[in-house]
Amino acid sequence: MNGYCLSKVNIEKALGRSSSHIITYMNSKIVGCGALFYTLDTKRFLLLHRTQSKQNNVWGLVGGTTTSDKNLWDGLQREIKEEIGEQQIKKTIPMETFISNDENFLYHTYLCVVEKEFIPTLNTEHDGYAWVTFGNWPKPLHQGLRKTFQNKTNQIKLDTVFKMLKLIK
Repeated sequence: MNGYCLSKVNIEKALGRSSSHIITYMNSKIVGCGALFYTLDTKRFLLLHRTQSKQNNVWGLVGGTTTSDKNLWDGLQREIKEEIGEQQIKKTIPMETFISNDENFLYHTYLCVVEKEFIPTLNTEHDGYAWVTFGNWPKPLHQGLRKTFQNKTNQIKLDTVFKMLKLIK
């Protein structure tokens, strides 16, 4: 048979040693989480201009991969602190969980509500930020985030959340 076969035996032959760490990695899921910040006072969203990732020079969320899907809150808090500094979040609302077709990549998006806009303390992954109104997204937008915003279910969720926030305030 011609072509590539990623069996354990073939990998071990190619490496000349055990492949258990590679097989484990190939079977593990990649889990990520992101925060879409929303302010109550201006009703705008925070987006960051990413310069160091697989998709450079795109606008996206605060976020990244986590070590486990068992404690997403800790991973989200770590990403927020690393990328924009510590923030006073009033409410965190789960928005979407994207699951890839092969189910090996999961990305959890949360809406993080804050009272007022703030100036984020950016790390080296980003070189800019923007507070924008819904639908007035900077370009180019990260492709996954663009799909999240275009998803009708997510638009209905956000609309419901905004109505609820008006009632609470």
